[in-house]
Amino acid sequence: MINNFKLGGIIFIYLFLLFFINGCTTPEENAINKGPEVYTVEIKNMKFQPEELTVKKGDTVIWVNHDIVTHCVTEELTKAWTSGKIAAGGSWKMAVENSYNYFCAIHEVMKGKIIVQ
Repeated sequence: MINNFKLGGIIFIYLFLLFFINGCTTPEENAINKGPEVYTVEIKNMKFQPEELTVKKGDTVIWVNHDIVTHCVTEELTKAWTSGKIAAGGSWKMAVENSYNYFCAIHEVMKGKIIVQ
């Protein structure tokens, strides 16, 4: 039969090793183990907020229209993709694979940028 002193020592050693091994991972390794992140860009006051967003490949960006008018999100250079019309209170999302400049094709002064690291 194991006495309480030995059992306590075994538990202490187990916990020590558990924390020691877990502490040996770097932030980069921890990030690799995480799944894609989700980011929100708010559309309000006729702007994309934030105007510039840095994400990782495969992350999802959700644009939420908090304005009282319809907007859209369109890739700027070649118009490779667009959200279509996003009504007031609506949203649109996209998994990001590359860096993009984008704008609202309805209100062309509205511009944003996604940077993929």
